[in-house]
Amino acid sequence: MSKITGSCLCGKVTFEMNNNFDKFHFCYCRQCQKTTGSAHASNLFTQPDNITWLSGFELVKRFDVAGRSISKAFCTECGCGVPDLSGSGKALVVPAGCLDANPDIAPQDKIFCSEKPEWYDKAIYAKSFLEFAE
Repeated sequence: MSKITGSCLCGKVTFEMNNNFDKFHFCYCRQCQKTTGSAHASNLFTQPDNITWLSGFELVKRFDVAGRSISKAFCTECGCGVPDLSGSGKALVVPAGCLDANPDIAPQDKIFCSEKPEWYDKAIYAKSFLEFAE
């Protein structure tokens, strides 16, 4: 089985795991919009013990949403989302954007689409650029 690495934006939190994911969801719920600052979260799910922290674990902080089984773990230096146990403890939730390479699984579905922001579908048809230039 192949390995995949990941890190936060500043590079102080690093980890390695087996490239073995059970699920890959795009979630459009309001809580995921808030935790990502975007239209949706892109989360992979794997076994709870499928991670080896290489550096910076002491910099990881977890925020739990009151009354929900939703949380976000992040690097306290740069704020980047990093893997964390699900509320039930039955899965490790891995933000796809913190991986250093592509996972061996493609997104399987989009959930909570009724909460998707109106502007999202319009963005799909917006002009595309390879780089940003002001």
